[in-house]
Amino acid sequence: MQSTLHTVELVTIVMALLLVAAGTLALSKRIKLPFTVALVLVGIGLAQIFAHSPGWLGSYAGFSVSPEAILFVFVPTLVFESAFNLDARQLRHNLLPVLTLAIPGVLVTAGLIGGLLWLVTPLDLASALVLGAILSATDPVAVVALFRQLGAPLRLTVLVEGESLFNDATSIVLTRILVGVAVGGYFFTPLGAFLDVVTFFVVFFGGALVGWLAALGFGWLLGRVRGDVSIEITLTTVLAYLSFLVAEEVFHVSGVMAVVLAGVTLGGWGRAKISPSVVGYLEHFWEYMAFVANALIFLLVGLSVNLGALYEAIDLLAWVLLAMLLSRAVVTFGLVPLVGRLPGAERIDRGYQAVMYWGGLRGAIGLALALSLGDFVHAELFVALVMGAVLFTLLVQGLSIEWLVQRLGLDKPPLEDRVARVEGLLAAMRRAWERVPELRRGGLLSERVADGVNQRLQSGIAGHRKELEALRGSELGAEVERRLFYARLFAMEKQTYYQLFGQGHLSEHTYRELCHSVDLQGAELRQGGRLPEATTRVLWTRTLHQGLTRLAERLGGFVGGFWGLAEKLRRDRIAADYERAWGRYRVSRQILDQLENPDFAAGTLGLVDEVRSQYRRWHDTALATIDETAAQYPEFVNLMQQRLAWRLMLQAESEVIQSEVRAGSIAAGVAHEMLARLEDESQALRGRDAAALEADPSELLRKVPFFSETPESEYARVAGVLKLRTLPAGQAVIREGAHDRSLFLIARGVVRASRRGGEDEDDLGTLMAGDFIGEMALLHGTPRAATCRAVTPCSIYELAFRDFEAVRTVCPAIQAALETADGERRDPK
Repeated sequence: MQSTLHTVELVTIVMALLLVAAGTLALSKRIKLPFTVALVLVGIGLAQIFAHSPGWLGSYAGFSVSPEAILFVFVPTLVFESAFNLDARQLRHNLLPVLTLAIPGVLVTAGLIGGLLWLVTPLDLASALVLGAILSATDPVAVVALFRQLGAPLRLTVLVEGESLFNDATSIVLTRILVGVAVGGYFFTPLGAFLDVVTFFVVFFGGALVGWLAALGFGWLLGRVRGDVSIEITLTTVLAYLSFLVAEEVFHVSGVMAVVLAGVTLGGWGRAKISPSVVGYLEHFWEYMAFVANALIFLLVGLSVNLGALYEAIDLLAWVLLAMLLSRAVVTFGLVPLVGRLPGAERIDRGYQAVMYWGGLRGAIGLALALSLGDFVHAELFVALVMGAVLFTLLVQGLSIEWLVQRLGLDKPPLEDRVARVEGLLAAMRRAWERVPELRRGGLLSERVADGVNQRLQSGIAGHRKELEALRGSELGAEVERRLFYARLFAMEKQTYYQLFGQGHLSEHTYRELCHSVDLQGAELRQGGRLPEATTRVLWTRTLHQGLTRLAERLGGFVGGFWGLAEKLRRDRIAADYERAWGRYRVSRQILDQLENPDFAAGTLGLVDEVRSQYRRWHDTALATIDETAAQYPEFVNLMQQRLAWRLMLQAESEVIQSEVRAGSIAAGVAHEMLARLEDESQALRGRDAAALEADPSELLRKVPFFSETPESEYARVAGVLKLRTLPAGQAVIREGAHDRSLFLIARGVVRASRRGGEDEDDLGTLMAGDFIGEMALLHGTPRAATCRAVTPCSIYELAFRDFEAVRTVCPAIQAALETADGERRDPK
């Protein structure tokens, strides 16, 4: 009965706190007060009401929050949500300053706070360092929320939020080590200090490894589930908590670092593993989970405040706050500028440093560490001091950070966002203005109302035009506008690639390659001011694929099975090249159509001609690749087009069914079954089928003149010794100076021969289906006299020297043809 009553009481308390949190959120929006600050103030008010109330309300006086509840219930949710939504590319670019603040910065902060408190307070050095480690963790929830509200620069948000994610882990690990030092008393032992350093790095990076591996495993699972909201959200929830528990309880490494790496990995690499139809639900789910966790934590912090204990420790608290602010200043204004001077590092200006300094709030992690000290000699004192520090940063720094951001001009969105906003409003108003006559003809608007709407829209359009012209005149130089216009188009490209991936028209790997290419082109445009020559850039996985292919080819000379693997890898590359070219063609065609819209490119007519020319070149290059593949492998291209047609048909069916459900014509249960069937059919048609590149050997051999008179019965014997190689465009068939003795017979495609001539290569000629390469090396054993490289995707038969005798017996015409060609190439006169 008591257990049941306890459960009912717990549920009632949680529901009451959530209700209070919802009311506090509504109030904070109305009075423009940071939500977390308002929660703490409400919590303090409730604590005072409980303390002075009789009856059942008074029983909640002295309410305290368990450190285990914070670390094992709330922290995984908060850390995972923040890490998952952190811009992985921005984090990668700013990883050096983030890690500097999170590791050396925390160590310096703990050392400075501990050292100063040791000098001016009765605390011993080991205990003072424990307090310094506890206070070194930042919790800028209120600051990050303010940044998003004000539209602060993305880089500033990533720096502040990224530091908090990583320094939480550092602070927890360091606190545990220093508590052991303080209790064990081996602080000044060199061996003990060395072991502590080793322990720190093992725990910190061990947690990161656990989280990364967990994210890879769950990413693989998510990739096997398509379009199931419940399963995919459950998998991400399990990932957040399981990575924390496995790291902490099984491997005894940092659970926070495990969750950080799990969230960052799944939010970056793993986002493509999540079904596009689920992403929106997933983001809303984690946003709500973070709201619940933050609401409960900060309400509980307020309820746990003991004003009497704070008053008794006021003298020590003043020194703690001074040490905390001084140490933060040393780290922010000392370490951060040094990082900016390192090779390849991007400088962080003074305005950013000032906001990072004042935005270093303390929160739930520090409080949980203080509460977890247990029987530590200064446990009660440290809880009061940490609570005071948390309240000071929330109420003083948290309430004044908005003024600082505005004072430094960092509340103004970046130029590209302001331009995009004005252009978006301009396009929307033009579209609305164009619809007014249609609404008037349909009788929805009277003449007088339509005229009023027209005047209002025309006034708004004129105002936004002036605003855009003002931006161009004051801040938009020609080069900046060019960069912003390309950035806008690149964003459209990535969004379209994601749509094609979500619809099953692009495989995951091709989607990643195309997005990677867009990112690299954007980066080179920002840094060098011009676009790279290459149309697309490949991921490191392409290099790995090529290396595996070459390894399989070499092993194929000893073990026959590896030759088949090499051929499969080569076919996969041709199929991938076709799919990438198809994706680039579709997107560049869409961009070119968009550039014809005068509203889209308003005010940038001179720039549009350059951009159109660039996208036309990319479009034509991609189309040429598609045409070349279609010419050499019509069966494969025909199959790919059939699969595309079926996917489009299934997509159209799905859209019609969903429309009927919204209209009430089809019951939801029936529609669910129909949509599930269509989804299964669509899944079966995703990706590419490289097996279609495998052609009938007898069909290809007939294209080689040597075998035109070979009896049908002998084709199998000839094909048994000839090895088919399917080569993608650009791959070398033979290389100048090589000492192999194989002959190559071209069955499909175009090959170009060239020879080194000084710094450049001289073209010797073009070879096509029916030609052969390598007769001089086959007959005389001489080194290769030229390099022959595939111009288009090719199907080429390789005849090894050891098999030459068998083929010559079946097809005697080959000997005469090779000797004739050998003589002509040795003496062209």
